[in-house]
Amino acid sequence: MTLLERPGFRTGLLVFALVTILAGDVWRYSVTWYGFAAVVVGVSVFSIMLLVRNRPHWRLGTLPYPLLAFVGLTTVSIAWSAYPSSSAVGVVATLLTVVSAVAFAISYSWLEIIRALALALRIILSLSLLFELLVSLVIRRPILPFWSPYVDDGTLAKSLFWSRDLLLEGGKIQGIVGNSALLGFVALLALIVFAIQLAAGATKRWPGIAWVVFAAVMIYLTRSATITLALVAVIAVALAVLLVRSATTARRRFGYYWLIAATVAALVVVAVALRDTLLAAMGKQPDLTGRTDIWDAVIGLASQRPVFGWGWVSYWTPWGEPLNKLAFEGGVQQYQAHNAWLDVWLQIGIVGVVVFGALVVSTTVRAWFLAADRSITRPGIVGSYSVESILPLLILTALLVQSLAESRLIIEYGMLLLVVIAVKTKRNDPVVLPGTR
Repeated sequence: MTLLERPGFRTGLLVFALVTILAGDVWRYSVTWYGFAAVVVGVSVFSIMLLVRNRPHWRLGTLPYPLLAFVGLTTVSIAWSAYPSSSAVGVVATLLTVVSAVAFAISYSWLEIIRALALALRIILSLSLLFELLVSLVIRRPILPFWSPYVDDGTLAKSLFWSRDLLLEGGKIQGIVGNSALLGFVALLALIVFAIQLAAGATKRWPGIAWVVFAAVMIYLTRSATITLALVAVIAVALAVLLVRSATTARRRFGYYWLIAATVAALVVVAVALRDTLLAAMGKQPDLTGRTDIWDAVIGLASQRPVFGWGWVSYWTPWGEPLNKLAFEGGVQQYQAHNAWLDVWLQIGIVGVVVFGALVVSTTVRAWFLAADRSITRPGIVGSYSVESILPLLILTALLVQSLAESRLIIEYGMLLLVVIAVKTKRNDPVVLPGTR
């Protein structure tokens, strides 16, 4: 327990945990799933110790009720699961993620979390670029995960490779996470965090600008359509917050809310009407890289057990029927629905969608008012706005857009970030970054 009181160890533990949760594939590709599991268990043990150490500062009843309901529903779903062993594994993984998130939210301030997150993102992006340079300049060929049972015979699906050696060819890089879309999300998250730190004066100007530019370059190098849409959504939400903040009267603020709602509705209509054109502009096929086939398969299976689902599992396990035969893309078995909401419906039914939706909506509403309402955020200044109070909302925006094409919102970093924001906003913890100038 004395270790947990040392600032250096506390910070190091949080950074290590965030690197692990954001770049879990680097462990899985290098030391196998068993090595990754050992790392996760180690982080979870310290997280539990943090909860015990800080037990005077929290109670179960102070946590968001939708979060408790969601965790309870996933746990009891083992009782009706079609694959109980897989559900047991999935429930344990979800519980460990939630426990770690709650521990971090309770034990660390926003300042500590943002600083640790920024450092973790710098580590992942820097190592990813160095990794791709090593592959392109030294190895000079695509490489598979160290433990991979496959042999590169020129016919393997591209999704099986850790790196496809595309940096110098202008292709999409995958970095240490082994996936361009996931690396793109890390880069987007970095862009959000670095930009907020810079705007708040929490970093020195030129190093801060350099990191913002680096994150933007990494987004470009991944060229993920989903991340491009998420970036547009993040910018739009930031502008909406600034618009609402500019209101000088309640009537004007109300009018701005109507304007924002009408704009969102119009954009949705345009996006639906011009779907194929927009996809073509982003270099995507109408089937969204095979996602529509996966969604059709998931909807068909979910419809057989629509109310309570087939049982929670988070990641689909390779051995759990019928999920192990549900979806393939390019001959490669898929382990998620590539849509968090379809995955929740498949696993814990309509009831689960309602409960999980309540968690997401309540968290988003609190994050919005944290960003858009005046609060005491600066010493000696009453009723001011802080730049950094918009950060949780922007992170949530990125996660929600990604949830339409990936299921990460219910696993690993998606679940962890969602729960941290849910708990932090429920506790009404202020988001304040001390300036450097």
